[in-house]
Amino acid sequence: MPHACNTGPAVLADSGTSQLLAVSGLDPNIVSCAPTYRGPSSTLEQKSVNSSSPTGGLAASDGRTFFGHPWGLSTLFFTEMWERFSYYGMRALLTLFMTTATIESNPGLGLDVPTAGAIYGMYTALVYIMALPGGWIADNLWGQRKAIWIGGWIIALGHFTMAVPSNFTFFLGLVFIICGTGLLKPNVSTIVGDLYPEGGARRDAGFSVFYMGINLGAFFGPLITGWLGEGYHWHWGFGAAGVGMVLGLIQYRIGQPHLGDIGHLRTDKTPEEVAALSKKFFGSLAAVVTAVVAFAFLVSNGTIAVSIIQIAQALGYSVLILVALYFVYVWTLGGHTPEENKRMAVIFWLFLMIAVFWSGFEQAGTSLNLFARDLTDRTMFGMEIPASTLQSINAGFIILLAPVFGMLWVWLDSRQVNPSIPVKAGLGLLGLAMGFFVLAWGAANASPDSLVSPSWLVVTYFLHTVGELCISPIGLSAITKLSPTRRVGQMMGIWFVGAALGNLFAGLVAGQLETMMPADLFRTVAMIIGGVGILALVVSQPVKKMMGGRE
Repeated sequence: MPHACNTGPAVLADSGTSQLLAVSGLDPNIVSCAPTYRGPSSTLEQKSVNSSSPTGGLAASDGRTFFGHPWGLSTLFFTEMWERFSYYGMRALLTLFMTTATIESNPGLGLDVPTAGAIYGMYTALVYIMALPGGWIADNLWGQRKAIWIGGWIIALGHFTMAVPSNFTFFLGLVFIICGTGLLKPNVSTIVGDLYPEGGARRDAGFSVFYMGINLGAFFGPLITGWLGEGYHWHWGFGAAGVGMVLGLIQYRIGQPHLGDIGHLRTDKTPEEVAALSKKFFGSLAAVVTAVVAFAFLVSNGTIAVSIIQIAQALGYSVLILVALYFVYVWTLGGHTPEENKRMAVIFWLFLMIAVFWSGFEQAGTSLNLFARDLTDRTMFGMEIPASTLQSINAGFIILLAPVFGMLWVWLDSRQVNPSIPVKAGLGLLGLAMGFFVLAWGAANASPDSLVSPSWLVVTYFLHTVGELCISPIGLSAITKLSPTRRVGQMMGIWFVGAALGNLFAGLVAGQLETMMPADLFRTVAMIIGGVGILALVVSQPVKKMMGGRE
């Protein structure tokens, strides 16, 4: 599954318990425990981890519990479950809809694969990036509770807008979902953390329950929206995703009393100062939106002769260059010790590893989805299942395998043989590469006249999940350990940018299906990712030494 901040819980503790959590609820695209801007210094903080609410106990003041936890956790559990239902449900349809011909009985947009891949890549990348301003708005202007409420309705509006058949409403809906997700995702996890002001293992366990909701939503979303979208009408599927989000908002509103005072704006600023800051922020935002809309209009009418693919490529390379320049700056002019510079070099290395990983993993929503539609025999029990429903396989494997991996990491740690962060990164990449090698093997003889068994995709998703469960525990936990104190938030932002970059390039890579045979594309991806994984293992010892013992 996409998993923006799949590793959110890993920052909560350095024990085997936290590692269990890191793999118990993985979400790509979620920016769980997302960094949020704090104060005028624009320093990023992991508020869901570092902030303690003095009112945390109020959420459970009535004595009711949810799996032994404050009843307020149930409110957030179902909010997140329904939001992920809507997100993954729509995501499962996205590429299929864009590449379906306009002349079909259930017509799509009729876009070529490269264009559809570029749109998918930019969409999923921006979902990650928008979590940063979304967290800032909550911390400085609205509070987490209001941000979740407004963000959820913007998401629902996006899905319902996409339910209206037209090109304009489709793209407008994507914009709404990007903005709404940026408001909701970082802040729902923040409130989960604030339910446990005491921190410790109980908070860890609370996150474990919370992330189960994520995976349940990711599992059922594609099943329902796929059945409606592919089986009847694409826009019914988009609408069903919106209904899911509304259901989440209804129960979120009903469950508000169980949250006590958690999630309201906490600031030292006066109302007048907050109002002035709000005016300044949204004024700047309006200017940016106006510029983007004007640019899009000029591109659409041919005044500016660039394609969506070129825009996506330019965005990806620009992000990569900016991140590299940022690290050059902090290494040379940041005023850090040689030891700190070494540890930040490891963070840059992790940034590259996670970008490579997601560039392959996010093929699930693009090239693997197209393979399922065009070259896979999906007939079961005498009827054909929608291709999009196969997107549920990863979430299902997460639910089944996460406890196993959690116990494995704990067992290895107790014997002091738990793999190091660099080794886990390499293993994760190799697991991903093995999945693509398997699929390349299966795709070698596939054709529209000779469909292959879905078991090839099942095995591929299994191996990808294993890779995900290896690499996920290293994320934010490593960032908090390796970053200089005054750079922690900034380095967390770098982690999310790495995930965004990987998603962006995933879409561009999938576009190569236009000119390459699926087997050739999967083999190429496998070789590149496998090569990076082997390199990661080869350099794991030097990288570990650069960490200075901060494992």
